[in-house]
Amino acid sequence: MAGRMQDKVAVITGAASGIGAEASRLFISEGASVVLADLQFERADALAKQLGPKARAIACDVTKEAQVEAAVQLAVSAFGRLDAMINNAGIVGAVGSVRDITEEDWNKSLAILLTGVFFGMKHAARVMVPQRSGAIVSVASVAGMGGGLGGHAYSAGKSAVIGVTRSAAAELASSNIRVNAVCPGSGPTALTGGIRGSIEAAEKGSADYSPMGQPIQPVDIAEAFLYLASDAGRFVNAQTIVVDGGMIGTTRGGAGFHAAPAGYIGIS
Repeated sequence: MAGRMQDKVAVITGAASGIGAEASRLFISEGASVVLADLQFERADALAKQLGPKARAIACDVTKEAQVEAAVQLAVSAFGRLDAMINNAGIVGAVGSVRDITEEDWNKSLAILLTGVFFGMKHAARVMVPQRSGAIVSVASVAGMGGGLGGHAYSAGKSAVIGVTRSAAAELASSNIRVNAVCPGSGPTALTGGIRGSIEAAEKGSADYSPMGQPIQPVDIAEAFLYLASDAGRFVNAQTIVVDGGMIGTTRGGAGFHAAPAGYIGIS
C-alpha cells in the first residue's frame, strides 16, 4: 500500500528537532521527499543523512526571506515540485510583564513567529499557484486562542498566524491550494524543556495540564501536519486544528510567562 504522502514533496522549517524532526521522519516514512530547513544546519543535516536520499537539509533563518525562498527552491530543484509547506519554526521569545518587555525582544519574537510564517506562505504560493495544487500548514498555538497560555509576544504572533492563515486561504483556494493551521498544546520539546529545565519536566508539565492526564507528543502534532498536507485533508481549508487533549477547554493557564523576569528565550 502506498504511503499517505507518496511522491509528494515537502519543506519543513524548524526540522532539526522536536515536532519538525518528528514530522520529517513521518513524512519520509509515508513516501514523501522532504527538505529539512533549520537554523541549526548541522543537526538538520545529520537527520537528513539518517533519513536517506529523499531528504535534504538547508540552513534557514526564517526571518531572512532569501533563506526561506532558497529552501523552497531546493525542493523544486532536488525533487521537481512542492506539495506541502510546513511552517513549523518557532521560539518562545519575549517573556515577562507587559510593562517590561523591550522593543528589541518584541520585534525579534514576531520576526520568527509571524514574519517567518508569512515568508513561507509567500514563497510556497509562488511555486504552488502555477502547479494549481499544494497545502500550506503553519504552526499556531493554543496561546493564540486563549490568554495566559504563553508570553505576550508569543500569544500575539500565534493569534496572527491564525488570522493570516484564513486570509491566505481565501486568496489561494481558487488555485486549489489549501492553507490551514495547527494549534498544539504544551508538549515535551526542546523549547518547553528549556523553559522547565528538562524534557522530563516538560513531559510532566504537559501531563499535568492535560485533561487526559498524559503528555502531548511531537508525533501527535506531526500526524496533524500529515493529515492536512495529504489527500486525506483535500477538502479541509482555512481551518485551525487544535491538538491539545482538551487543554484549551479548561481554566488551567501558564501565567508564569508573565511573572518571569523580562527577557527572551530563543533556540536551545
